[in-house]
Amino acid sequence: MINASHARRRVALFSVAALAVFVAGCAQDMALQPKNKPLSPSGFFDDGRSERPVVENTVARGSLADEVLYVPKDSNVFPLPVTAELLKRGQERYKIFCSPCHGLQGDGNGMVVMRGMKHPPNYDDPRLRQVPNGYLFDVITNGFGAMQGYSAQIPPADRWAIVSYVRALQLSRNAPASEIPPALREKLNAGGSTK
Repeated sequence: MINASHARRRVALFSVAALAVFVAGCAQDMALQPKNKPLSPSGFFDDGRSERPVVENTVARGSLADEVLYVPKDSNVFPLPVTAELLKRGQERYKIFCSPCHGLQGDGNGMVVMRGMKHPPNYDDPRLRQVPNGYLFDVITNGFGAMQGYSAQIPPADRWAIVSYVRALQLSRNAPASEIPPALREKLNAGGSTK
């Protein structure tokens, strides 16, 4: 049988040991860890240098900005020729990545929104019809507001395909009747589908 004083002594000893371990863990100084400062000599490598050559095919953060598909946010340049093939690819990518939130028609009523998430803007909004193409590309790349960036999921050429499709959606809602080919205009006036 353990008496009370022996139990108190054990508790005190355990408390002191736990405090010692805690203090020892807090006493680390991360500034004093072994490391090489940039361009300092090093005996670890045969060439005596601490910095290492760049790994082949490495792309430094931000250096892709020189690529032809990356345009400034305020630019209205479209770096790819807009073709039926590009629009079709944009429609496919839009349906996969954008329609869950923005809806198939770009009205901001996608399935995610129907389940309670915040409404994204309607592409038919006059403000969004006026923004430069570079702005739309930048939003797809880096995100905006509640929208996350898609640079890891969507390659640059596909982002431009989506921008072209969004512009087509905007045009489809704002095209004057005079610009619709006569055969399609007759079909629409008769209540038929354009397909």
